[in-house]
Parts: sequence; C-alpha cells; structure tokens
Amino acid sequence: MATSNAPARPMTGEEKKVIFASSLGTVFEWYDFYLYGSLAAIIGKQFFSGLDPSAAFIAALLAFAAGFFVRPFGALVFGRLGDMIGRKYTFLVTILIMGLSTFIVGVLPSYASIGAAAPIILIALRMLQGLALGGEYGGAATYVAEHAPRGKRGAYTSWIQTTATLGLFLSLLVIIGIKSFLGDAAFNDYGWRIPFLVSILLLAVSVWIRLSMNESPAFKKMKEEGKTSKAPLTESFTKWGNLKIVLLALFGLVAGQGVVWYSGQFYALFFLTSSLKVDPTTAQYMIAAALLLGTPFFVIFGTLSDKIGRKPIILAGMVLACVTYFPIFHAIAGAANPELAAAQASSQITVKADPASCSFQGSPVAREIDFTSPCDIAKRALTANSASYANEALPAGSPTVVTVGDKTLTPPSGALAAGGFKFDEASGKAIAAFKKDVADTLKAAGYPAKAKPIEAFSGQWFTVVGLLWILMVYVTMVYGPIAAMLVELFPTRIRYTSMSLPYHIGNGWFGGLLPSVTFAMVAQNGNMFYGLWYPIVIAAVCFVIGLLFIKETKDVDIYAQD
Repeated sequence: MATSNAPARPMTGEEKKVIFASSLGTVFEWYDFYLYGSLAAIIGKQFFSGLDPSAAFIAALLAFAAGFFVRPFGALVFGRLGDMIGRKYTFLVTILIMGLSTFIVGVLPSYASIGAAAPIILIALRMLQGLALGGEYGGAATYVAEHAPRGKRGAYTSWIQTTATLGLFLSLLVIIGIKSFLGDAAFNDYGWRIPFLVSILLLAVSVWIRLSMNESPAFKKMKEEGKTSKAPLTESFTKWGNLKIVLLALFGLVAGQGVVWYSGQFYALFFLTSSLKVDPTTAQYMIAAALLLGTPFFVIFGTLSDKIGRKPIILAGMVLACVTYFPIFHAIAGAANPELAAAQASSQITVKADPASCSFQGSPVAREIDFTSPCDIAKRALTANSASYANEALPAGSPTVVTVGDKTLTPPSGALAAGGFKFDEASGKAIAAFKKDVADTLKAAGYPAKAKPIEAFSGQWFTVVGLLWILMVYVTMVYGPIAAMLVELFPTRIRYTSMSLPYHIGNGWFGGLLPSVTFAMVAQNGNMFYGLWYPIVIAAVCFVIGLLFIKETKDVDIYAQD
C-alpha cells in the first residue's frame, strides 16, 4: 500500500461530531457486552446452580467466553456487509442485536425456575452479543480512521480504543450504584437484573446516534468510483498476499494485545475476588479507579504512535507484561490480602498423591459427586477455601495426604449412593468432617476466610490501585495504537472484513477465553499464580513474530485501493 505525501488537514467540526457519535454508541455496546463479565459470579449461581460451585464459576466464565467465540463469525458476516453496502447501516444492525440480547438477559428466568433451559438460552444470547460485537469494532475503527486527517489516525482512533474500557467502567458504576442502593442481598437476588434492563434505554440513545451518522468519505469515494468489492471474503482470505497480512496481524499483534487487555482488566478483577477473597464491591471500586486513571493513556499512546510508530509501543507493552506479570500479581496479593500472603509463606500447602488418582480439576461441567478419589476430594476442599497449594507426585498406589505447614491431613474416598446422584451417608459424613478439618487447619495456620476490609483511600488501597494502574498502562500501550495499525494494514475495499477477523480471533478467542483458561489452569495446578503463564506465553510469541515480520504502518495512505 502506498504512503501519502498529502498535507495534513485539521478535522472539521462535522467529522468530530460524527466520530464522537460513533465512539459514544460503541461505549454503550461494550457496556452491554461486559455486564456479563462483571457479574459472572452471580450469574454462575443463578444459571449454573446445578453444578459444583467451582465448576459453576468456570461454566459461567465459559458462557462469558461463548460471546467471544462467535465474534470472528460476526466479523465475517458484518465485515462483508460493511465492505459491500457501507459502514453506517451495518452499525445499526449490530447495535440492535446487542441491545435486545442484553435486555433479554435481564428478564431471563434462572435455573431454579426453568432448569437447563436457562443456561442454554443464556449462552445463545451471549452468542448473539458476540456476533454483534464481531461486526461492531472493525466498522467503528475503520469508520473513524477513514475520517481522520493524515498524521492523526493514531490520535483519533485511540478514542475508539477507550470505548471498551469506558464501557466496562460504565458497567461497574451502574453495578456499584444499584448494589449500594439495594444492598448486597437484594442485589444478588434480583437487583443484578437491573443493569441489563437499563440497556434498553442505552439502545434507544445508540440507535438515534447511529441514524445521525454519515458514511465514511473513503467508502463514499470508492462507491462513487464503482470500486467496492463484490466478494470481500474471497479477496481477503483466498489471495495469499492479503491472507499473509491477516495471519501476521493475528499472531504478531492482536493475540498478544488480547491477552494483555483481558489480563489487565478482567483477570485482575477475578483474581481479587476469587483468589484473594477481596470484597467484590471494594474490588470493583479499585478496578474502576485504575480504569479511570489509565484511560487517558489510550489517547496518549495513540497520539505518540503518530510520531514514533505503532509497532514499538505495542511490542513494548507485550514485553513489559511478560517480564513483570508475576511480580505485579504477587505484589497485588501481598497488598490486597497480606494475611493470606503471610500464611502461604509460612505454612505452604501441598497435596501429595499418585497422579493417576487425580482428576482434571478444571472441568466446567463437574458436580461434587464426580470427584470421588481422596486426591479429588482434597483438592476440591482446598479450592472451596481459595487455598493455593503445590502438588507432589507419589509412587503408584500411594495414599493421598495433605500437608499444611507441619500438619498432615488424610482425605477420605467418596462412594455414591444408589442412583448415583449423591454420596452415600457414610461418605457424606466423612467428606463433611474432612472439609471442616481443612477449614479449621487453614484457620489455625493463619489462612483468612476472606480478606480484611480495605479502607478507601488508605495506603493499602492506593497500593493496590497503583498496581492495577500499571496493568492498565500495559493495556493502553498494546490497545491504544492497534486500531490505526490494523486499518493501515489493509486496502479500503476489503478493510472492514480483513481487519475484523484477526482482531476478533485475537481478542475473542485468545483474549476472551483467558478468564476460563486461566482459572481452569489454577484449578488443575492449585497455584493461584499458575494461570499467568497463559498470557505470558502468548504475548511472548506475539512479540517475537511482531518484531521480526510486522512492518511499521503510520505513514501508509489508507485511501489506496490496492
């Protein structure tokens, strides 16, 4: 694609208005999408209550991930429409699907009311949301970039990059406000539905905004010249020259960006509440504060990328994440729950067992009665207490033992009663006694049942928020410039389609699956930090490919047709 030597011009008032409208509508769409993630723990109890508690949480995260799984298919469907009929009208369809799907979640009966139909319908709605979002982002980024003057694409598209974080921030504010008004008990019972129901108002505003938008000048010019693509999917993915760029964009940029994004925002929230047992409202406040402090850096790094290039900023964010994730998350644990960190240092927990007797602990469809061996029962009891443990392999046939510091516990076996739907009476009593023994032993060793309250604006609060802010800065480094870079990689006639697919595979699959995969890894391994290997390995691979094979794009002429 050619580079442009045309003089830069300032953005007109009309263009600023259109780009603002596009960004605001996208904020609302991200709000709809991330409500589910912010309420995953409650949704797990409402819609997956037939499963073991740990499995229910993983299943809820997988239902969250279902929306990400279908995003690339949405990119194909709506990307094709956007390249053939225009950006504006595609926007209208995606926002309608997203808003209506979110509203229906708010009125969907729970598992207790309609049984297995509840999670099935929930997953279907998540998939509709994913399809809509798959068509949204590529269009929004393309639309803004095609309005921006030369030399300012990084700065202007960075505003689109803020919309995902602002949507998450808005969802947290609405949740916190409703929870504060109703109280935790009422919110967990029925109040969690209100943020989903509110989305119908945001939908009305979003549709009005989208109707006021104009088509992008690049697409209008191309359409007037009769150069629109008749088969954008074929052009994008069957011609090696373009397919090669799609693959490089995915494995050299977006997959690493996706895992850094979701580690810094979603995984950090789940880590605070599930692993460190911080009060959910406190954790949401701290994440919201970090988001608020970090959001301006999307624009800072987007603007900086217009001067020094997109590639060095994105790759620097990846390599910083790889090098510092373990020390940062250890520091978060020590600051947010110092009693837990001290107990782990002084009284390490180890499960010693024959590996053949231990089942996969990360199963999303497991019930308590699916774990009958002493190893399984020991690990489920520790997981229920959010206790991080190490594993030690013993010779075949060896009995399972659990050590907490210098104390040793021996877990029982489980035997199913007739019918296979629960443990028999003797097993049930033995398992209950073992669980109580585990809880008492952990308490005696200094393991807290939950984190002590963190006083707002205390030194402890600022320390945790500061560490979360660092993670957020990494997010802004990898995400702020990437919309401009993806737009610049592909020609106008197939840009919507070509850039949308790698973006949504990278973010939807590599990033969206991160909470589910990392918590399954933690459940299986026992160490609360073990899941960090997932984003670190992917970001490291992406860094190497991006460094060696991705070219800088900031001076590319995005109006070129080939």
